[in-house]
Amino acid sequence: MPDEHTVGDAVYAKWPQTNLWFHATVVKSKKGYVTVRFNDEDATVETLPDKFVSAEGRFARSGSKSPGRKRSRSRSRGRSPGRKVKASPSPVKKTTTSTRTTTSTRSRSRSKTRVMRAETPTRQSARIQAKQIAEASGTTTTTKTFVAEELVQKSRVGKTTEKDFGGVIGTFVMTLVMPIFIMHATFVANSGWVIKEHKHIAVRDLVDRRAIAIYGGWFVFQAILAMLPLGRVVEGVTLRNGTKLEYRCNGFIALLVSLAAFGAAVKLKYPVTIVCDLFPQLVFTGIVFSIVLSVALYIRARGCSNAALATGGNSGNIIYDFFKGRELNPRCFGGAFDLKFFCELRPGLIGWVMVNFCFISKDCLENKYPSYAAVLVAVFQLWYVADALWFEEAILTTMDIVHDGFGYMLALGDLAWVPFLYSLQVRFLIDNPQTYSWYTLTGFFLMNLIGFLIFRGSNSQKDAFRKNPYDPALAHLESMPTSAGKRLLVSGWWGMCRHPNYLGDLIMAFAWTLPCGFKFAMPWFYPLYFVVLLVHRAYRDDLFCRKKYGTSWNNYRERVKYQIIPYVY
Repeated sequence: MPDEHTVGDAVYAKWPQTNLWFHATVVKSKKGYVTVRFNDEDATVETLPDKFVSAEGRFARSGSKSPGRKRSRSRSRGRSPGRKVKASPSPVKKTTTSTRTTTSTRSRSRSKTRVMRAETPTRQSARIQAKQIAEASGTTTTTKTFVAEELVQKSRVGKTTEKDFGGVIGTFVMTLVMPIFIMHATFVANSGWVIKEHKHIAVRDLVDRRAIAIYGGWFVFQAILAMLPLGRVVEGVTLRNGTKLEYRCNGFIALLVSLAAFGAAVKLKYPVTIVCDLFPQLVFTGIVFSIVLSVALYIRARGCSNAALATGGNSGNIIYDFFKGRELNPRCFGGAFDLKFFCELRPGLIGWVMVNFCFISKDCLENKYPSYAAVLVAVFQLWYVADALWFEEAILTTMDIVHDGFGYMLALGDLAWVPFLYSLQVRFLIDNPQTYSWYTLTGFFLMNLIGFLIFRGSNSQKDAFRKNPYDPALAHLESMPTSAGKRLLVSGWWGMCRHPNYLGDLIMAFAWTLPCGFKFAMPWFYPLYFVVLLVHRAYRDDLFCRKKYGTSWNNYRERVKYQIIPYVY
């Protein structure tokens, strides 16, 4: 029978996913689970089944007390919970070191970065083990490991050999085509696919001081909101050099403030419809701003250290690296402002909502009643953006943040593609009103709801499992081990397919577009583009996981056979 534990008891606790036990103190005990604080420098807290916690008096002396023997689950991969614990009197024993490590994102620290200690290696090899010196003194064994050279080699970013998006030629074509397509879609959104009336448009007609002031003011406004000391500060994943960056997650607050500011502007009769009147000029300004920012980022990255580069943008080819982005985490203002994290969700995503609302406001002014279909789609998209910002910290584990550098692809995508192309359905429905019965509108709503439930349910399940695999609420889920030391979910949402969140995303995309009807092709660009985007992303994820997990990934693919749509793909 498991021991009964009370708060403050000194116990031995089993380190997660290992067979090693260490000194700990009981923090909380409830319903078969015990929360303990290990006696390490980080005071690591874990919630464990009570069978993995034992009173000190009942525990055998054979438990390991050597810091080199355990696998770290602390905030810094090289730290070990048992480092400060003195070995009990015993004969000198040979010290071995675990070859596997696991990273945890849980932290209470507020420092800007966490640096790995050089006393315990994050990756063992025969060369490193040969440098270990065991110093026996009486009844104590101390292990000193020299890992400076190993840390330097591990943090170095090699040349990018495998190229995405068709390599140099593909990225060159995309660099030229993307801004042209954004401008084209701006003029054809009201008419279908092609411009009805030929009209010469000069570049000077697209340059407007008011548009520059609006776009620049919006960017600065969102940057100020992002830097306010509001919201939680969370740590990102461990970088190649062993550090962790901190991020302030207050995106949902920024959305609420932006909505309040828009409401106040409407109440005070400020001409918010100027966004509609200057829309082509705003689009052009956003494109130019994105290009200038991309050039500045590329020049900045030329002076960065090798460890600061992205693994996918270090090919040595200017065109490819400019498109993909060379620097992984460009920061300014003393490291307090992360450009990529900010641009990923703030000015573009919230700007998308604001563009929708500006066009809805114009429709209300010009017509007694707005287009119900347009309002419904605008609400769907606000719902989607609010969800993304409420769970803002989830983006820290995505490929955009972890793997891709910040360059032309993300800058143009975040700051021009998202706000000006994703608002296409609402703009189309306002200029091409569609009339639907209440039960048809209800059908659109239910379709969006189903997509959202799949999207949010699968993402929440994945995030909860990452944070605490031992959560009683997840006891019904099955997972399988991997050679990298992590476990992969193979039941629940993640037993249906490998990317159930992509499936939910696609269902919502079609729910936003169906109200536009089938007369014109242009509104259907978004869902069709999204299909291509998510299929390509699933392909990239598969390649990445094959390298990371090896044969374990092949076993996982045998267990979960479908990528996005069960029994189809």
